[in-house]
Amino acid sequence: MIKWGAWLLVFLGAAHTVSALTVEGAARYAGEWFSGALWHEGFSDMSPANSALWLSLESFGPPLIVVGLIVLWLDRRGITPPPFLAWTLGIWCVVDAVILITTPWPLALLASILLGAGGRRAAGRANSASHADATKTS
Repeated sequence: MIKWGAWLLVFLGAAHTVSALTVEGAARYAGEWFSGALWHEGFSDMSPANSALWLSLESFGPPLIVVGLIVLWLDRRGITPPPFLAWTLGIWCVVDAVILITTPWPLALLASILLGAGGRRAAGRANSASHADATKTS
């Protein structure tokens, strides 16, 4: 479950970032991004180049990829991700759904549920294993 949730996070982050850069055409502003044109621009009157940057590279996509990859890294080492990760992602999805219903929040919520359920399952296995070890030594 943890692995599926993590891969879903990686997929969502990558799909958002790549589609923003390609389908939405954000990458066409890369010249402005790297020229320093945005250095003195504020949020109140965003240029199309600044808006494209926040839609793509400065969006939730890249950090979501990193979180998913960290969870996969933890899982490969037998480390259960902390429960706050699933709870935080779940709360973020609910807030996202309330603000803008047309986002793919159900997929992110599914990932958060998988992470939470997988974490509980792993904790249950660890508790039963430690209980079995304790009864063996008595």
